[in-house]
Amino acid sequence: MLRAAAAAAAVFPSRFAAAPAVAAVEEVRSPLLRVLGALRGGRASTLGRRARFCSNSAGSDSEAAAEAKAEDAVAAEGEADGKASSAIVPTTPRPEDCLSVIALPLPHRPLFPGFYMPIYVKDQKLLQALVENRKRSIPYAGAFLVKDEEGTDPNIVTSSDSEKSIDDLKGKELLQRLHEVGTLAQITSIQGDQVVLLGHRRLRITEMVQEDPLMVKVDHLKEKSYNKDDDVIKATSFEVISTLREVLKISSLWKDHVQTYTQHMGDFNYPRLADFGAAISGANKLLCQEVLEELDVYKRLKLTLELVKKEMEISKLQQSIAKAIEEKISGDQRRYLLNEQLKAIKKELGLETDDKTALSAKFRERIEAKKEKCPPHVLQVIEEELTKLQLLEASSSEFNVTRNYLDWLTVLPWGNYSDENFDVHHAQQILDEDHYGLSDVKERILEFIAVGRLRGTSQGKIICLSGPPGVGKTSIGRSIAHALNRKFYRFSVGGLADVAEIKGHRRTYVGAMPGKMVQCLKSVGTANPLVLIDEIDKLGRGHSGDPASALLELLDPEQNVNFLDHYLDVPIDLSKVLFVCTANVIEMIPNPLLDRMEIIAIAGYITDEKMHIARDYLEKNTREACGIKPEQVEVTDAALLSLIENYCREAGVRNLQKHIEKIYRKIALQLVRQGVSNEPAQEAVVVTASEEPNGGSNANKLKDENMEDPATENAAMTNNINDPASKEASELELLKETADHDVHRAEEPKALSTDKLCTPEGNKDMEGDKEETAGKTVEKVVIDSSNLGDYVGKPVFQAERIYELTPVGVVMGLAWTAMGGSTLYIETTKVEEGDGKGALVLTGQLGDVMKESAQIAHTVGRAILLDKEPDNLFFANSKVHLHVPAGSTPKDGPSAGCTMITSMLSLAMGKPVKKDLAMTGEVTLTGRILPIGGVKEKTIAARRSAVKTIIFPAANKRDFDELAPNVKEGLEVHFVDTYNEIFDLAFQSDTET
Repeated sequence: MLRAAAAAAAVFPSRFAAAPAVAAVEEVRSPLLRVLGALRGGRASTLGRRARFCSNSAGSDSEAAAEAKAEDAVAAEGEADGKASSAIVPTTPRPEDCLSVIALPLPHRPLFPGFYMPIYVKDQKLLQALVENRKRSIPYAGAFLVKDEEGTDPNIVTSSDSEKSIDDLKGKELLQRLHEVGTLAQITSIQGDQVVLLGHRRLRITEMVQEDPLMVKVDHLKEKSYNKDDDVIKATSFEVISTLREVLKISSLWKDHVQTYTQHMGDFNYPRLADFGAAISGANKLLCQEVLEELDVYKRLKLTLELVKKEMEISKLQQSIAKAIEEKISGDQRRYLLNEQLKAIKKELGLETDDKTALSAKFRERIEAKKEKCPPHVLQVIEEELTKLQLLEASSSEFNVTRNYLDWLTVLPWGNYSDENFDVHHAQQILDEDHYGLSDVKERILEFIAVGRLRGTSQGKIICLSGPPGVGKTSIGRSIAHALNRKFYRFSVGGLADVAEIKGHRRTYVGAMPGKMVQCLKSVGTANPLVLIDEIDKLGRGHSGDPASALLELLDPEQNVNFLDHYLDVPIDLSKVLFVCTANVIEMIPNPLLDRMEIIAIAGYITDEKMHIARDYLEKNTREACGIKPEQVEVTDAALLSLIENYCREAGVRNLQKHIEKIYRKIALQLVRQGVSNEPAQEAVVVTASEEPNGGSNANKLKDENMEDPATENAAMTNNINDPASKEASELELLKETADHDVHRAEEPKALSTDKLCTPEGNKDMEGDKEETAGKTVEKVVIDSSNLGDYVGKPVFQAERIYELTPVGVVMGLAWTAMGGSTLYIETTKVEEGDGKGALVLTGQLGDVMKESAQIAHTVGRAILLDKEPDNLFFANSKVHLHVPAGSTPKDGPSAGCTMITSMLSLAMGKPVKKDLAMTGEVTLTGRILPIGGVKEKTIAARRSAVKTIIFPAANKRDFDELAPNVKEGLEVHFVDTYNEIFDLAFQSDTET
């Protein structure tokens, strides 16, 4: 039976390695109840013989005699069973007779009296000494806990290097590393290098007897006397037992081991209870050593109580951690099982198939309708991917990649083309309704439609609309799509720096997406849309490649038949797509890209065109958007002309629309303050618009946020909506409402100023007049040039003509800007005069080209002056200062040479140039005139400044002839090849003036 107990101790070598050295007996009562009954003074009854605790550290004679009787009883029982072993090996010397023992170092925990502990002895000399002592019937040794090295933390776990160093220590070095107080241990068995120890009583080292193996003299320690009826000691012991009981409820690990230990114990007393609690706890070895060294029973119980309390807290923490993890795992498992059961039930009932089957069916259904038109290589890829999808697990990342890939492949409109409308007259009507003027742009679009009608199909082309902001480039693209009955898709490439936006990402990347063209085809659902690529002159270039080069494959008609997107990785036919690009400055477009485009320049609108657009489109749209009736407001032609000339000189009409909206907002505020309400009329207008056949599509155009020119776009669409029939119906509705209100026209009031409209006093006045105007209709608000400033503020632009009659040395030139054309003066004056003082000074923030033009003009002017007036030495003896006003604006370009020469010659000869004359053109050193650009813009700028005579290079005559008649009307234009012709036109006509 002792061997069985030793074997059980060997199973738990660390914190629960110790077991009581008593024979196993059958128990009837609960172990803790039996312990509690023993401490209260009773005896624990068992069916068999009563087991005694193996040794007593108190050491009284009666207890020694009782121990001897117990040993005899155990030995007799062993002989009866025919076994050689017994609970305690009979020894000739008693434990208290051992005054010199071999010192065994314990590295991890101290050995408490009454408990087993297996240790491993690696020192062969020490192991041999233990074997010999056991053979000589002196099976005792001293077990002492090893101290930690200085400077180390006992709570930090390190490697086993410290154990190796302990094995190497001998003699005094080992003695210094041992705690003085230890336990007298009986050697119960030695198997190889494993020695099983059984603790008997406490010892204290007094001196060293032998170094190798270490043998020391010891004193046997006894507990201090105590009163077992002391209430404090009883209460402390009961608390220890109560805590142990709580630990047993929480920790199943403790429960198993404590029951194993307590069922072999005999009578319990307070010292043994303290040792028992400390021995089975998992406390720090130094705390356990304190319990071992403590001889006062009450203090020992208190130390043990602290240890078991800590164990209880650790057990509670362990329980909470286990509960949280168990709840999470059980919840996930329950959810998973329920989902799997739900899937199985639905599958059995035929309500739902599994994910892979449903996905495959969906993809096959998509591609079935397009199977005849879909290219064979695409069908092959789809079949391969569908087969791959069935073999993949639904939880794998590859499954999601394949599913998304199939989703894109099957949703694209393979071979699905929309029916195009090649009716030229229909297209002409739509373009005229949507846009005023732009005859050259409309003509090119009609040519494209005519070719498509003759061929029966339209081949995709690349048209680039270039011009200043606000001239309607984006809305023209939308009108082309409407005329051709094509789907419209727009995306902007302004600032685009990533090639993947055009060509797509590789599928291996996380979050990979196809390029813009594939997204376009998915969005429109046809393979022949009209794609508007906006702001193509503002392409960026970053670390992700050059998008301009990536656009070559997309736009080149020879390459986009087999356009390859990186994500799809199958060729796509884009040859039927009509590409329309927009740009402000074509010089910013890379040359290889520009070479593949057909440029259509939109120069902008002259004043007459802006008047028509404002009257027929912008004003009408704005009035309806503000809910104002036509009879409630009137904007005169003079007000619109003043608005265009003094506020909105830009080439486009977007800024003009903003100012018209500003006027109508203030009028709306004025009407509301006077008590006017147009809600019924507004509802009638909405109903009428919704009943129009084309109202839906045009309304979408009005709301489209991507229009470059909302002004012209909205105006064109409103003109398209308001046909004569609907207009007549609206007028009848308005007349009916007027009759119902029984209005009486009164004297026309003056328009309120902005100050009165926006002040609290104005609000108060309006509230006071509300009752007076409740039954009356307010007279029409008239906006004229006289009160225009009250609505839009002070004029932004002053007249570009600084001089009515240009003085000597001043000539008007014509310039081109990104916002359209403009006029500018070039002024020359003499700084100083003297022999050999001839020099040229330039100001006006001129660029390199204009500086070179000024030097050339100075040289050519000297040559011409020498030819015309040989005696005039002005250039040789005068320092000349040439200036271009508005110095804060950078100026550059090859078209100012003629103007500079004329300015210098005017100063040199003292003659002013002809009245109302403007010129443009670059000159060479031999006097030849080079062609320039921006003829339409410069002509518009000249008309705006009331110029009557213009001088253009002869090479630009064809450009001028292509202009609209209303642009050329009233202008005297001269085309020259050499500067001598300009000299005759500029200086020989002054007698006529």
